[in-house]
Amino acid sequence: MARTIEDWLDAYAVSHQNPTNKKIHWVCVPGIFWSIVGLLWVIPQPAFMAALPWFNWATLGLLVIVGFYARLSWPLTLGMAAFTLLCYLSLAGLQGLVGVTGVLITSVVVFAILWVGQFVGHHIEGKKPSFFEDIQFLMIGPAWVMAFIFDRLNWRY
Repeated sequence: MARTIEDWLDAYAVSHQNPTNKKIHWVCVPGIFWSIVGLLWVIPQPAFMAALPWFNWATLGLLVIVGFYARLSWPLTLGMAAFTLLCYLSLAGLQGLVGVTGVLITSVVVFAILWVGQFVGHHIEGKKPSFFEDIQFLMIGPAWVMAFIFDRLNWRY
């Protein structure tokens, strides 16, 4: 039987109980998501993509991710789509300022630093990261943050 969004979030929450670890994840998870979008963003586009400036490897990767979320929760899918749009807009702005190489360097540095932060958080928690159990938890982390935002706004997910 397929897991529901509640099943995923409950399982993720097991290794995210410590308040310090939660705060670290609140910063690191969205930042890592942004950096991955940035890393996909800088992969050179083949000719079939070049005709549309917004159509790149990040777009294709995020279509897969949005498909994953859509199976679980339409409200969270919309929330993640809005966050993804913010990632796109910020990366387009960053590229305008520092070029593709600057986006690449920034994305790599952010990715590395924030993953160190994640592992520090899990050391504090005393539990290994959820994705060691199932790689799909890498996509649940951002949904977990979004679900927390929804809870605070009293929105159903």
